[in-house]
Amino acid sequence: MTDDDDLKVEMEEVASGRLRLDKWLWYARFFKTRSLAAKLCAAGAIRIGGMPVTKAHHSVKPGDVLTFAQGRHIRVIKIVALGARRGPAPEAQALYEDLSPPAPETAMPRAAERPSGSGRPTKAERRATEKLREEF
Repeated sequence: MTDDDDLKVEMEEVASGRLRLDKWLWYARFFKTRSLAAKLCAAGAIRIGGMPVTKAHHSVKPGDVLTFAQGRHIRVIKIVALGARRGPAPEAQALYEDLSPPAPETAMPRAAERPSGSGRPTKAERRATEKLREEF
């Protein structure tokens, strides 16, 4: 297939009101590559309307609700529109509505509880650590 043939097929899909699940996930920028989206589909890790999907070519349409894990978060996404291409992030965000519950807020770490890899401690953090060491 040539690039012109691929473009014609994509335009026909969008005109019919349906699009492949792996393409839509890639267009909406949930996955870096289309093959990663297809692997998640093949693993049965995506649900459409509560029903598990095991095929990357499963058709989706506006109004469908997708549920899948992305990293440590469970995403619940409602499809608002079908994309015609993988465009910039603002264009991709217009394709869906995020129904996921908000992530719980985490408390700010105290001076002695620095996240690993966050660089050198500040002067105030060093003083707080020294003060803790003097107490014990």
